[in-house]
Amino acid sequence: MKRKVLIPTKLDSIAKDLLVANGNYDVVQEPIPKEDAKDAVKSEVWLKAYAGRNPDAYALIVRSEKIKSAVIDLLPQLKVIIRAGAGFDNIDTKHARTKGIDVLNTPGANANAVAEEVIALMLAEARHVVAADISTRAGKWEKDKFMGREITGKTVGIVGLGNIGRLVAKRLSGFDVKLLGYDPVISADRASEFNVELVDLQALFSLSDYVTLHIPETKETKGLISSTLLDSMKNGATIVNCARSGILDEEAFRKVKTAKKLRLLNDVYEKDVEGPKSITDVADIMVPHLGASTVEANENAARRAAEELIELDTKGVTSYVVNRDIPHGLDEDYCKLANTIARLGRCLLGSDTTLKGIETSMYGTLEPYADWLIVPIVAGIQPDFKLSVDNRAALDYLKDMGIGYSNRPADPKKGYDGSITINLTGSVNSENLRKVSVRGTITEGHLMVSRIDEFDKLYFEPKGNTVFFLYDDRPGVIGAMGAALARAGINIEDMRNPHDMKTNRSLVIAKVNKEVSREVVGKIAAEIKALSFFHIVL
Repeated sequence: MKRKVLIPTKLDSIAKDLLVANGNYDVVQEPIPKEDAKDAVKSEVWLKAYAGRNPDAYALIVRSEKIKSAVIDLLPQLKVIIRAGAGFDNIDTKHARTKGIDVLNTPGANANAVAEEVIALMLAEARHVVAADISTRAGKWEKDKFMGREITGKTVGIVGLGNIGRLVAKRLSGFDVKLLGYDPVISADRASEFNVELVDLQALFSLSDYVTLHIPETKETKGLISSTLLDSMKNGATIVNCARSGILDEEAFRKVKTAKKLRLLNDVYEKDVEGPKSITDVADIMVPHLGASTVEANENAARRAAEELIELDTKGVTSYVVNRDIPHGLDEDYCKLANTIARLGRCLLGSDTTLKGIETSMYGTLEPYADWLIVPIVAGIQPDFKLSVDNRAALDYLKDMGIGYSNRPADPKKGYDGSITINLTGSVNSENLRKVSVRGTITEGHLMVSRIDEFDKLYFEPKGNTVFFLYDDRPGVIGAMGAALARAGINIEDMRNPHDMKTNRSLVIAKVNKEVSREVVGKIAAEIKALSFFHIVL
């Protein structure tokens, strides 16, 4: 008996063609009418009616259609939902899991489309294509007004060297540009394969004629492109944002744009809806989130969706399942623990350090779950990596980024049952390595960090706004730090201050009542002469 697949969207016909040709599927493709698709309520009503007409559906392939619990409940035989695209926020993945439904996505299918859009925006702005077209259509002849620039010979900084960032580098290779890159995960050797020189973020912004953004928006990256970086840019430099709107501090850009004659080419907004956009007054080119809007990207996503369904059914390939179930016998809190101490370790390693290797140890009852726990660890070091994929996808990702991984058998004699140790190794430059080791456990239902490098028996709960300062031990440091936080209106709620006799160094871990800005953390670090420092929301 053939399995019914529903496609309620204008997905490229290649998906239906491949599934039908396979011989095991009956495909019903019926796109939501345009008038209903624009309205959330009408869209849900239509999807419910569609589901009601096909209660025997086995799989559902969608694009941006919102698949809520009410729609899922109308499909009692549904086993698979595939999002033909990378993001899957439009699908209630948790409810799907309670129903035993695997949700998959097709990451990377749109990567080339976004990379080419970046090049298109750069060329359009450099040669005044938009303004010149409007002028010429109006009967004017303003050649002097539209004197342009060439991209060839310029320096282009790429922030984020994932699928899209690497394709941008590849597409720019024909322009004879100097490529700089910032990515705390990818190895220098891997970046060099794309002719990209890894530098720190400050250097990238100060040296580049063009900066193109390709990182996710997270708590750590929101407002990352702030006045500190913008003030260091060359006069006349250009920022291209085809990533996420919140990465760029709009107000900071607004303050510096005129003085430094900076340019902004923008494709992303807080909401993808009609209406005024906050960035209109400072953007030189604006387009309505067109990154993935190509015929080829649509075809790639459709093809991948069909292939993934066939491979899931015939070979059991689960690499693209984004709502994995937690293995029987593993407490979900250990997934959170692995993710949290990996995030913490990455911050301790430093943003100026390129990750080279990960070594883990799972103690006692956790040892059988080492393969499963590598996923939250990778998601901890790379925010846009999904917690919900399988370990093969995680290992493939590390290999692709040039990062080594090993799980070291734990010594049961140490008595660390139920603990996880994560060791990270990174390179500051070609000659210097930096290592960080973090161990954590769960005590009375609470996540606990028990050790950071030489600082043992910490037992602090990684939760909320936390600041870290490492410094050469001397009197008065804690008082100075507390006073500086007080001046900023920030209260310390809990603190650890261990000291290492061998190195004469001390560590401050302070849980505070609200977020500490980069500026405040930097000022405190300068005042107490911190060797390393950061703020993190755990």
